[in-house]
This record gives sequence, C-alpha cells and structure tokens, in this order.
Amino acid sequence: MIATHYVYWLLFALMMIGLYVVISHGNMLKKLIGLSLFQVGVFLFFISLGKVDGGSAPIVSEDVETYSHPLPQVLILTAIVVGVATLAVGLALAVRIFESYGTVEEDQVLLRDADDREQDGGAS
Repeated sequence: MIATHYVYWLLFALMMIGLYVVISHGNMLKKLIGLSLFQVGVFLFFISLGKVDGGSAPIVSEDVETYSHPLPQVLILTAIVVGVATLAVGLALAVRIFESYGTVEEDQVLLRDADDREQDGGAS
C-alpha cells in the first residue's frame, strides 16, 4: 500500500518540511521560503489527485476512452498566481521591515518594538 502511494508520502514530507521551516525559524525570509515549500507541496498533491491511470488530456477523440479531469489543474493555476502574489507582498513587507529595523529576525524586531513602547510610555 505504501509503495503504491509513494508520491503522496513524498508530497506530505515536502509539506511538513515547509511547515517546520515556518514554525521553527525566526528569520522572515526563511519563513517565506517555508511557506513556498508548503504551497508547492499542496499544489503537487492536488495535481497528483487529478491524474487518472490511462487517462489523456480532455480533447475529444475517437481513440481515447478515458480522460483526466482538468479542474485540478485549473484550480492550481489560480492558486499559483495567488501564491506568487502572496510571496511578493511578503517579500515587500520583509524589505520594509529591514529598512525600518535593520533586521528580518522576528525576535529582534519584537524586542525593538517593546523597547520603543517603553521609551514612548516613559516620555509621556
């Protein structure tokens, strides 16, 4: 059973690696890379679910009896566009955070924010 579905296990491992990178790293760029890995794993998983053994592209022909369903590929194309846009916004935010704080490490940004709040609260 496991040997016949090895692709699903590999994609699950790819998704878990991406999730681990998002959770375990404080660097915002590494988090974005982990998010991209997770998205690619999900994309490939849905595409692999849409594959039919012996199926061909859904172009009507007399020689073909079994067709693969095109809906998963269409949905994943849309998801890829959304994923690229999300990554672009995340990278733009990371650049702005680096320009403002001089770092993209999450703990250092939070520490600097806490210090700024203490200084502002003491000045009032």
